[in-house]
Amino acid sequence: MITTPPAPPWLARHEARLVASATGESWMVYLGHELAYVLVAVPAEGKHSVKVLETINGKQFNSGTIFASVQAALEGGVEELRQRLGW
Repeated sequence: MITTPPAPPWLARHEARLVASATGESWMVYLGHELAYVLVAVPAEGKHSVKVLETINGKQFNSGTIFASVQAALEGGVEELRQRLGW
């Protein structure tokens, strides 16, 4: 079972939270009450990678990093988001 960790401090400072999808293969990032980003685990080389979708404009980026599990890919997506946002 995929679990959503509490929002890391850098995300919580922006009144953001993480919410797991019903399938556990994606996490949603809410800034306040608005859905801002969706992190989606995707198959890659027999393992997993993560795609980050910006809900406001439909832009997306893939980290290109390969992770051993869905959980690790989603956690990596949170870090990728932090780097992209410069937070």
